[in-house]
Amino acid sequence: MTDARISELPESGQQHPGKKTRSPAGSAKLSEVAALAGVSEATVSRVLNRKYGVSSRTREQVEDALRQIGYERTLKGEIVLVLVPGLRTPFFGEMCNAIESELSPHGLRAVIGPVLPGSVYERDYVEAFVDTGIAAAIFLSSSNTLVNADDSARALLESRGVPYVCVNGGFEAGESPVVSTDDWRAAELAVEHLYGLGHRRIGMSAGPVGNIPADRRVEGFLNAMDARNIDGAEDLVLRHHFTVDGGRHAADALLDLDVTAIVASSDDMALGAIRAITRRGMRVPEDVSVIGYNDSFILEFTAPPLTSVSQPVEHLAQAVARTVVTMVQNRAVRTDEVFMEPALHVRLSTAPVRAV
Repeated sequence: MTDARISELPESGQQHPGKKTRSPAGSAKLSEVAALAGVSEATVSRVLNRKYGVSSRTREQVEDALRQIGYERTLKGEIVLVLVPGLRTPFFGEMCNAIESELSPHGLRAVIGPVLPGSVYERDYVEAFVDTGIAAAIFLSSSNTLVNADDSARALLESRGVPYVCVNGGFEAGESPVVSTDDWRAAELAVEHLYGLGHRRIGMSAGPVGNIPADRRVEGFLNAMDARNIDGAEDLVLRHHFTVDGGRHAADALLDLDVTAIVASSDDMALGAIRAITRRGMRVPEDVSVIGYNDSFILEFTAPPLTSVSQPVEHLAQAVARTVVTMVQNRAVRTDEVFMEPALHVRLSTAPVRAV
């Protein structure tokens, strides 16, 4: 490796389709940088190619050596844009933190863009950062989760050769890696738990039609009910927004149908259901059991603490970051959808069905 020149090209692997290879970044030898930083040439190469196995301290030493020899690494090509539908929901904040933590050891920096999915603002965000220069983008439950959404942001990224990864649903057009929670399994876990407690009149407070995760949870719910020979489940699914008010309105309709338990498509909707139940002078879980979705530490402190199906935040973030790094290195990645296993966290908002 004595004649190796500094380059940000990957050491091996296929070039990612649609991604332009980078030209050599300078004329200094790896050996010169390694000697100045007090590390091996292999370590310098790993830093330049954003690979695993380099501590933050060592990475800083190499970066400092690069600057000393006149090779200034700019932010261009180091930013990963994360498009997310706001940060009010704890799940999205936790995911953004986890993604940042997974990307930073590779010299990549996550920039969060809270936008309305499929809106003109989403495209504006992408357009601004594409012009500046970004390494990749992540659609975190953004326009990638909506059927027939405006996907001009995706099209712009593809036209500029910028790789992107989708979380919890992929675009119908175009091919990209997709990492998702198994929403069918999430619904099954909720129904399985309630069925085991003796509930048969189980309703679902679901998200909007055309939202891919919401549609999948509804399908999983109906499959789970059908597998237990419970008739009429379709009539016990109410669709509304992923909000407290949406959950309250859906729950009001479900309570009129005499359900003894409600499976909500988000924790906000579940809290809305609890509000609807208590406003009727009923109790959770004595009269009606409630299960949320997404899960957060804050649910330990609700009244009552909310049973919820959690998305595997750390596993999702690790898979997303690993895919982004691979694509930035111009190596091939699988473009089918990879599913992660959810988990049910049982707290005090569910109990055996009330005696009649």
